[in-house]
Amino acid sequence: MDEHVQRAVTNGLRTRDVDVLTAQEDGMGRTPDPRLLDRATSLGRVLFSQDRDLLIEASQRMNRGVYFAGLIFLRQHRLSARTCIEQLELLCKASDPSDLANWIEYLPMK
Repeated sequence: MDEHVQRAVTNGLRTRDVDVLTAQEDGMGRTPDPRLLDRATSLGRVLFSQDRDLLIEASQRMNRGVYFAGLIFLRQHRLSARTCIEQLELLCKASDPSDLANWIEYLPMK
């Protein structure tokens, strides 16, 4: 989880047995986007964010063919925490992290 994700989303996912690690818990709070994406990749974790700068970084890596573990990006639509949790849970439980490598998945899913 990027550092700006609502605590309710993180806690909601944990109550549904989704393995979540926040940037803060990993000692990566206030880390520049490229380093945060590198860290998630080194851990084999897909990163969840609403940060447009992180989206740009991931898009540039895709275009250059630079490997990253994947990004789930929440568009700036109004999406309730509950719906966000439900969609993230579905993604996490229905896919393997390797399915999202070098990929950007957008929420809300349609």
